[in-house]
Parts: sequence; structure tokens; C-alpha cells
Amino acid sequence: MSNTIRSAASAEPRSSKVSVDAVTLRFNPQKMGVEVAVTTRTQEPFTGQLALPGVVLLEGERLAHAAERALRDKLGWGAPRALGQLIVFDEPARDPRGATLSVAMWAVADGPGGTWVSLDDVPPLAFDHNRIIEVCRPMLAEMLWRNLDFTRALTGPTFPVSTAIALTESLTRTVPDRGNLNRRLATIPKLRVSGREVVRGRGRPGATWSWA
Repeated sequence: MSNTIRSAASAEPRSSKVSVDAVTLRFNPQKMGVEVAVTTRTQEPFTGQLALPGVVLLEGERLAHAAERALRDKLGWGAPRALGQLIVFDEPARDPRGATLSVAMWAVADGPGGTWVSLDDVPPLAFDHNRIIEVCRPMLAEMLWRNLDFTRALTGPTFPVSTAIALTESLTRTVPDRGNLNRRLATIPKLRVSGREVVRGRGRPGATWSWA
């Protein structure tokens, strides 16, 4: 009987591990674009290559806590300004160590560690992390101006319409019409015009927006 039980147990398929990878963003006002944080891997596989900060999910750990741990352990940062879940990647061969699901989380944060790269110029990354960014980018674009936690974390408490245009263009790859964008911003709860942006050498100044 014991041999039969052992044979049945050995025939059960192996379970997949679960990793949590953080697509961590910030808006760079000097370059007027959205950037994503990557880090250099210090262990196999892909030692020395750039990758999204990620960790293996611990037993009983919440996804948000794992994402915060990834930012802390891989980048040396504290808690992000905002955080949420995006999508699961389940390609069986995505990790050479064995079948691993990846839960992609979004975060808006900043800190001294890691390397920031433009969303339009992401270098080759380890695992399937380039695909993760490419698949998640339109999802993040949909969240802009709809998910207020995500949007406010990117814009900061006060921002000019030029920032709103650059944010929209950076995530959607499309330059928005300034007038249409201002009208859209006017419909967002807790967002109000607080002044005028001074733009030298251009036409009339644009609106400055503030979160209530």
C-alpha cells in the first residue's frame, strides 16, 4: 500500500512558483516623459543583466507586500507612493529554473537605487520582462486620468497642462489635443485649475492643475 501511495504522489504534476514583478514608474520633468525602474541581477539566471525588480511570493504573503519587498530588497526604497495589480503572465518557459507565474504589479515610486529608462527606449531585459512592459503599457495608459491614485502619484499635487500632455503622450504614444485634454481634466473629481503656466516664447499660458 505504501509503495502505491508513493507512486501516486510521484505522478502528481509539479506546481508552479509565483513571482511578483513590479513595473515601477515615475514622471521625469526634465525629460518630460515616463520612466520605468530596472535593476541589475546579482544571481543566476541572467546574472549581470537588467530586469524589473521582482521577488518570489512567500507563503501567506499578500501581492502588494511582495511588490513592496521587491522595491525594498532590489532597489533599496521605502514604500511606493501608489501600488496596484495589473496582469498575470503564465508562459511555462518564461523562467529557465522552472515553471513560474509572474504577477505584474504597477507602482509609482522614486529613489536613489536602480536605473531609470524611458518607456520608449527599454533595453533588453532578463526573463520576459520586455514583454511584461509592452503588454502592461496600454493598461497603464488606460489608467491615466481614470485611476486617481495612479494619476496623482505620477503628477504630484500640482502640475501644468504641459506635464499632462507629456504624461499622456508618453504612455499612449499619441500627442493629445491640449483643449480636449483640459476639458477631460475638468471632469476629474478633486482636480481644479489653480493658476496659469508660464511658457516663454509660446502662445497664451496653459492651465496649472491642483488636486484638492
